[in-house]
Amino acid sequence: MADLKAHAERLRELHRGEMLVLPNAWDAASAATVVEAGFPVVATASAAVSAMLGHPDGEGAPWQEMFAAAARIARAVPVPVTVDAEAGYGMGPRELVDRLLETGAVGCNLEDTDHTSGGLTDAHAHADWLAAVRAAADDAGVPIVINARVDTFLGSSGIAEHDRLPEAIRRGALYRDAGADCVYPIGVRDKDTIATLVTELACPINGNTGDDLDLATLRSVGVARVSYGPRFYRAALAGFLSGIKELLH
Repeated sequence: MADLKAHAERLRELHRGEMLVLPNAWDAASAATVVEAGFPVVATASAAVSAMLGHPDGEGAPWQEMFAAAARIARAVPVPVTVDAEAGYGMGPRELVDRLLETGAVGCNLEDTDHTSGGLTDAHAHADWLAAVRAAADDAGVPIVINARVDTFLGSSGIAEHDRLPEAIRRGALYRDAGADCVYPIGVRDKDTIATLVTELACPINGNTGDDLDLATLRSVGVARVSYGPRFYRAALAGFLSGIKELLH
């Protein structure tokens, strides 16, 4: 527990200094590669892990398999590990925290998509659940770093485009005040929108790179954390496919 607490404190600290860049891993080998390259944290991507396990994303994989994969990753590296725990797999806060700590991870993404009914969960109910996760982590003695994903910018959210930013700000503020350490408005594609979120929420923000958002731009507007989801997993498979196609000629 002492090691987990130290890792959690280190992970939280890394959200307050130089921008934390997270090229997400999907298994023990890719996690070790991330560390070998010099990154101070390993983050998982649920889309990549579930695909590697043969299941669809969006809580299509049994949580037991997802957490077993997370445990293999945590055992393989000496740095803090943060897990994409999707929407929490229907677990209560105490069980989620206990299961997460059993893997050796000290952080988690928790999203507000409702994978059962579709669309987004009720924002106040989700904030209450996040607050209970925070309380359970405090009771466990490990200050787990909660990255609260706000899914308003996804097409599946059902939120009209002109409402997405104000709704992201509303939800992000609720999640921040509930005890989330970082707010992750996934799918933001332009500088002005991510800059507005950084200013309005006044807490660490997780961004994504894209055609109009490189690392330098995200850094310039004050983004604290950048993650890549399944991007490198898909690139690795594309490289594998290209290489083996040559064997057919």
